[in-house]
Amino acid sequence: MKDLDAQMELILRGAVEVIQRPELESKLARSIKEKRPLRVKAGFDPTAPDLHLGHTVLLQKMKHFQDLGHQVIFLIGDFTGMIGDPSGVSETRPALTREEIEENAKTYRRQVFKILDADKTIVEFNSRWMSRMKAEEVVHLAAQYSVARMLEREDFHKRYHEQRPISIHEFLYPLIQGYDSVALQADVELGGTDQKFNLLVGRDLQRAHGQEPQVVITTPLLEGTDGARKMSKSLGNFIALEDRPADMFGKLMSISDTLMLRYYELLTVQDLGKVRKAHPMEAKLALAEQIVTQYHGAEAARRAKAEFQHKFREREFPDQPDVRVILTGSDLPNPASPSVTVVDLVAKTGLVPSKSEARRLIVQGGVEVDEHKQSDPSSQLALTPGRQYRLRIGRRKFAIVEYRP
Repeated sequence: MKDLDAQMELILRGAVEVIQRPELESKLARSIKEKRPLRVKAGFDPTAPDLHLGHTVLLQKMKHFQDLGHQVIFLIGDFTGMIGDPSGVSETRPALTREEIEENAKTYRRQVFKILDADKTIVEFNSRWMSRMKAEEVVHLAAQYSVARMLEREDFHKRYHEQRPISIHEFLYPLIQGYDSVALQADVELGGTDQKFNLLVGRDLQRAHGQEPQVVITTPLLEGTDGARKMSKSLGNFIALEDRPADMFGKLMSISDTLMLRYYELLTVQDLGKVRKAHPMEAKLALAEQIVTQYHGAEAARRAKAEFQHKFREREFPDQPDVRVILTGSDLPNPASPSVTVVDLVAKTGLVPSKSEARRLIVQGGVEVDEHKQSDPSSQLALTPGRQYRLRIGRRKFAIVEYRP
């Protein structure tokens, strides 16, 4: 088991909030001293059969704990799934049937073990204790939280003041999620930022049952391929774990450079410093290949990469571009640190009549460098000696630019 600092570095990677950090450090220190792994819980309601990369942010954090030698508990909320998680919704969710939940749970298990080690993962269903709970025990559980506290939740608060219906059974959801932590004696619970209230209920209920409260760690909600909204199947900006390898590869190659770094941070353990130093196209290819390998295997990733490169490099980029341009140190403002602005790079091809036209094309999204669309005319492109850069200017103009000091 790694030392405290090394564990904290990995655990904090990509985390939004830790409640409370001193408690986490204390638990980890005690775990190291006693050689007792922490019990780390994360719950998933089987409300839909397919998982996407947004769901895996939480799974990756579980994997971090697993790699550090801790015991992770993958909790399938088959009982809470029949209530429907009210987090972030404006109306009561329809309840799922037992048959729907059981079918979705099967696909969950198949998909999550592409990330987690099946031999080291405890899979639990909260119906195991909730189905046996007597009515008087449910009443006792409900007595441990007030309506006023429940209405502190942003979604309940908003619906209450907008006079939208809130069913009594929805109040049971955070209570049952919190009681899951009591039943499992969790040391740590993981959840998305939208689950913070529910996770804190777990701390309260553990105290009420004489347990040491769990540490709460929240993870961010991953943006979808549009780079703006939370990844969601309903929004069409998702990358499903069971997408065809070529489709998964292509979707990952479509994301922006900024989003690529976020995916690296939340979905991998790669050194972000090295990623930032790499050429964006090479870094994105490596990301796509790594993620496709994780979910479909190395051979499928190799074929997907080859298909992508054939489609976008060999088939669409002509063997004979319109021009080939050689840049030398004399063409650059600072040869000691060779770089060029995108607008200057386009202008030097001679395929546009002026710099202003080059600037207009870039702003309108009509220029690509190595298949990456440019939008900022003033952005600097670092030049590597001997490297060829493929430019698409407008729809039908192509150039290869090479830097030779």
